[in-house]
Amino acid sequence: MCWAVVIPVKDAARGKSRLRGALADDRRAALVRAMALDTIEAARAGDSVAVVIVVSGDVEVTKALAGHDRVRVRPEPVPGPDADPLGTAVDCGLSYARQEMPGTGSAVLLGDLPMLRTAELESALVAAARHPRAFVADAEGTGTTLLTARAGVRPVPAFGPGSAAAHERAGHVRLAVPPASGLRRDVDLPADLVALRGAAIGPRTAALLG
Repeated sequence: MCWAVVIPVKDAARGKSRLRGALADDRRAALVRAMALDTIEAARAGDSVAVVIVVSGDVEVTKALAGHDRVRVRPEPVPGPDADPLGTAVDCGLSYARQEMPGTGSAVLLGDLPMLRTAELESALVAAARHPRAFVADAEGTGTTLLTARAGVRPVPAFGPGSAAAHERAGHVRLAVPPASGLRRDVDLPADLVALRGAAIGPRTAALLG
């Protein structure tokens, strides 16, 4: 099965607010961009990935992706007064995937996975193809890093605190991905930055962290 992979990327100036205090604002924004671009590159290299749909309002990220093969960039929509910005971006990407790639499976991949390897994503997508809906939990088991639905099936995104349980309730099957997989190692907290030291990470993130 081929997949359209939606990756929402928040404006880096607003991204990773929980890292404030651990990193200066300009360095935090640079890290958000580096992790997003490394995640996008890992996804784009997958044989089963037909297209990566990046939904972003970050000018530097969209500039860096100009002309990239198998990448489509969509502007981040302005959410309504009571809407969740991440949910709005995810819905935008999934709507575009349904319109432009109707015969593919749809997946949402979060853009803060600097340890992600293409083979890890490919393996998860193979497993996901066995289920109408599936997801991969983060290393703690409570969040979600990847959400999938086979062609013709709509995913039920519920990103945010407790998203793993919410996705299970919505009928997504939890995939058995090893805890050490880069697909489960998102970066949200200062402790996550410590875990990056000495790890195999994407080139942009590695260059930024020295």
